[in-house]
Amino acid sequence: MATETKSCTGSALLQPISEIVDLPLDQVNFVVCQLFALLTACWFRLYLHPSKTSPFIRHVVATLLGFYLALFCFGWYALHFLVQSGLTYGIMIFTGVEHMHRYCFVVALGYLTLCQITRVYVFDYGMYSADFTGPMMVITQKITSLAFEIHDGLTKKEEHLKPSQQYLAVRKMPSLLEYLSYNCNFMGILAGPTCSYNDYIAFIEGTCYQRKRLESNGKENGKCKQSDPSPKRDVILKLGTCALCLLVYLTFYRVCPVERIIDDPYFTSQPFFLRVLYLYLSMLSLRPKYYFVWTLADAIHNAAGFGFSGYSKDGTPQWDLISNLRILNIELATSFKTFLDNWNIQTALWLKRVCYERCPYHPTAATFLLSAMWHGVYPGYYFTFITGISVTLAARAVRHNVRQHFLGSSTLKLFYDVITWASTQIAICYTVVPFVVLAVGPSLRYSVCPGDQMERKQGQEHWRWIQTVLSWCREEEKWSRDNPKGTACEKCSGCKESVRQDHEPEVGG
Repeated sequence: MATETKSCTGSALLQPISEIVDLPLDQVNFVVCQLFALLTACWFRLYLHPSKTSPFIRHVVATLLGFYLALFCFGWYALHFLVQSGLTYGIMIFTGVEHMHRYCFVVALGYLTLCQITRVYVFDYGMYSADFTGPMMVITQKITSLAFEIHDGLTKKEEHLKPSQQYLAVRKMPSLLEYLSYNCNFMGILAGPTCSYNDYIAFIEGTCYQRKRLESNGKENGKCKQSDPSPKRDVILKLGTCALCLLVYLTFYRVCPVERIIDDPYFTSQPFFLRVLYLYLSMLSLRPKYYFVWTLADAIHNAAGFGFSGYSKDGTPQWDLISNLRILNIELATSFKTFLDNWNIQTALWLKRVCYERCPYHPTAATFLLSAMWHGVYPGYYFTFITGISVTLAARAVRHNVRQHFLGSSTLKLFYDVITWASTQIAICYTVVPFVVLAVGPSLRYSVCPGDQMERKQGQEHWRWIQTVLSWCREEEKWSRDNPKGTACEKCSGCKESVRQDHEPEVGG
């Protein structure tokens, strides 16, 4: 089971603050560095604006500041960021573009896995705080994404690419400075999120705003001036969200940690519905930690002027190009797919573009497996993502077979939404517990290794549920073969929307 680490590989300058707030030093270093990055981002947007300086200077400053933050947080372990980037850049330069995307994928993911194995099983098993492999996970996403984008841009004709691949395709090899700046800039070095190379270069060169104006079909609604849109409003809103999420996490998660439902005899002896309720509240209080990290990272990018995605219908600037989550959509999700679509969005897009859209066999299973490998080598990750495969396929089959019966009236539809919301939240809680506790023993005790007679009965019910899921999956697979993507359901001519959504990619981030 995860434990708090007592050591820190980065700077000890903030040790007194760590002791005052009673938080691990590496977490304090992370938060302080992100706040420093936020202030630096404002300075970067105002004083190193593309109209005032060259892309070369912006690349250099962004890269050097990124390495400084990495060294402050992780010490000499930050050299791994350079090694991983250097190895894969060498592959890009000295290997033919026909195969370099595969080599980069194997080397980047292999180097990340090697570092994760060393950190977990050699140095400090259970260190679930900030660690140097966290940034390497984002760098791995960027390296592999860019490799596939270069491959698409230099080896494939425009008509052979999907619209999204046409937008992302890179038509020339980046310089070493551009490559390091993309991978290790100060805005995303600590917490990401990943972004496309073309979007990052457009931000550095100052062409992102004009690009988005053109994508708006020339409609400026009388409100969108030619000057750069200001991110001030969105940054303030996101910082307010960060403060609220941090307060909720620090206040409530210490009261109801998920480990208690596994180890505390009082809770393990409670009725099933009470344990489910406690588990839901525990996960509800845990998620704000991720909301805080990802929303702060998004605010940093926006403060630097990166993340503009165009204008709304009323002319309001939108700053959600690289947003990593939609909190309300997550908490109100009525399907497993909706939850995944709004959780860790950029990682889900990476999995979709690199694996799901390119894997010729069993893309759903391959995508969940890649997600588990990318997250790390803790057994709990594999418990979660293997369970996620079954839950995803089962949810898809249930939606296809059941949903059309509740579309006849608004009352039935509301009843269906309430039931599916509750089912989704329970399924998510059940699926992600091993992801939180990490180790094999607690995961098995929670999932399938009951002790007393009541627990044995629940274990038997668990295995019967798995058999039911497998039968649903076989039925769904047969239906998919008999009904090509986009065809309507024979049972109900009004559920074409449901059928289309059932077969959209579902990836676990």
